[in-house]
Amino acid sequence: MFMEEIYAPTKSAKWAYFFWLFGGIFGAHHFYLGRDRHAFVWWSTLGGFGIGWLSEIFQVSRYVKDANEDPDLMKVLINKMLLNRKPPFSMNRFTGMLMVGYSWGQMMMLAVPPDAVLGVNLRFLNFLIPLVTALGVWTVGNIGHEKGTLAWPLFAAYITYPVRYYIHDETVWLTIMVVAASWAFDSWSKKWRRIPSRHRMLKRTLVFGACACLYLSMWCSYIYFRGTITDSDGEEIPIYEALHHFTTSPWWLDVQQCLHDTYQYAQHHGWYEVWKQIIELSDPHGEQNAYKVLGVGPDSTQQEITSTWRRLSRENHPDKIKDESQRRAAQERFMEIQQAYEILSNSKHRRSRRNKKDNTERTKGDEL
Repeated sequence: MFMEEIYAPTKSAKWAYFFWLFGGIFGAHHFYLGRDRHAFVWWSTLGGFGIGWLSEIFQVSRYVKDANEDPDLMKVLINKMLLNRKPPFSMNRFTGMLMVGYSWGQMMMLAVPPDAVLGVNLRFLNFLIPLVTALGVWTVGNIGHEKGTLAWPLFAAYITYPVRYYIHDETVWLTIMVVAASWAFDSWSKKWRRIPSRHRMLKRTLVFGACACLYLSMWCSYIYFRGTITDSDGEEIPIYEALHHFTTSPWWLDVQQCLHDTYQYAQHHGWYEVWKQIIELSDPHGEQNAYKVLGVGPDSTQQEITSTWRRLSRENHPDKIKDESQRRAAQERFMEIQQAYEILSNSKHRRSRRNKKDNTERTKGDEL
């Protein structure tokens, strides 16, 4: 009775399912429930390669109870801890350690540049592959109420890493290394997590963001050094070469010069004037295009604009076109002329009203 009184759920099952449905593939529901390691594994593998995310549809409610420390669930967990000195073997968790360890290790292997960068051979970074693999195994092993040190999977990964020099098939030697790291963690490292991890949201977000940046850096390295693009002739060009040539292209140099001129203009006239210039160049009212359509200039009077509009309307009237194939184009041209005239007429009237208003206010100011 006492436990029922103090039990107050803080996490909502509805919100958990909402995050599972609309962001579960990125681990949003796990992050909401405080399962940060699980969330990061889902984020880095897109929901456990999609399979794990789908299979959780019936497990979300249990995760919610776990986050809320449901008394009945806690009793079951305590009994399980009393019966087992360490967490029993779980095929799901072991498979997860294998898949995530292999995925992260392969990502690290692909992130190492195959060629020298600025004259420096970076292949020595391959020695980080066992570390990243062990981190993948360790992260999965530390999800939920189980935990363990990184030492054993890291030791097993580095012990088996030299196999790559005898077995050249990367799939085989990487699999051997992942299996060894997972087996070492499951056999000697894992134990119960008796006190749940609780951290403030700011710290959780910063840690998650830092880990995400490290993982994305591997993807960026892989795309930059190993990715290719195909030109119009069907030839594949490495991305890093294409980017280098892009930065020396005339188009990019023109953009740089334009940005430099804009900055210099802002230093002398202020950023507000730059903003006004940008607004004018973007032609928000369509006036510049309307002048171009009618063939008149900003200094043209309303009488000149009206005269030009009437002439162009007569010359481009669709009724003068007998050929059906050309009539549609004539109709579009005619409508373009009408729209341009309407835009310029409205602009002239708007300026006229603004000038009258300014003159009236100026006259009242002089009288005062």
